[in-house]
Amino acid sequence: MRIDVLTLFPKMFDGFLSESIMGKAIENKLVEINIINFREFSKNKHKKVDDSPYGGGAGMVLSVVPVYEALISIKGYEEALKIIVTPQGVTFKQETAYELSSTSHIIILCGHYEGFDERIRDLFDMEISIGDFVLTGGEIAAMALIDAITRVMPNVISKNESHLNDSFSNNLLEHPHYTRPSEFMGKKVPDVLVSGNHKLIEEWRKNESIKRTKERRKDLYDKFRKEQGNE
Repeated sequence: MRIDVLTLFPKMFDGFLSESIMGKAIENKLVEINIINFREFSKNKHKKVDDSPYGGGAGMVLSVVPVYEALISIKGYEEALKIIVTPQGVTFKQETAYELSSTSHIIILCGHYEGFDERIRDLFDMEISIGDFVLTGGEIAAMALIDAITRVMPNVISKNESHLNDSFSNNLLEHPHYTRPSEFMGKKVPDVLVSGNHKLIEEWRKNESIKRTKERRKDLYDKFRKEQGNE
């Protein structure tokens, strides 16, 4: 997979792309990520990429020209899936991460300022939001997308770190986890987890996952029940 990111703050991605699972995925050539500073494509002598909005109002608006010029400079941009990260987009879900993980080429635009020229939307295929809140820019949202998509790609995470039982993968939150010591401040690890009975352990984990989802995310629990044929 190849991911091109259009941003005004490329250095924000330095640590993200060099550490942990993401860094290993890039090192192992499982994903190629290119960071493009679209300010370099500004035709303004001061390299401005924003301007005041027509009709007046507070804040500045991201101009369409530098975004367009940066976009068309990317090889294969026509066939790529082009995404804008914006609070106005559809909410990103785990199932979306799985769907996008099979895409060969993705381009992501990180917005800034009060908003962007509406004509920028015409250049992209979809808009994605990571939640009902506003960030100062789209870089953190883009990183969230890239991380979620990359980690479910084949061979990125080893089998003993499988993502198949992650929260949201089956409309359930993940079960509780424990490690040494077996007792801490009077709280002990559940006996079933040290029993050695793998069948009972799996049953316990499934039941705890269902219980936790019902308590914390009734919306997910209802979806799970529906998929199980229990209305």
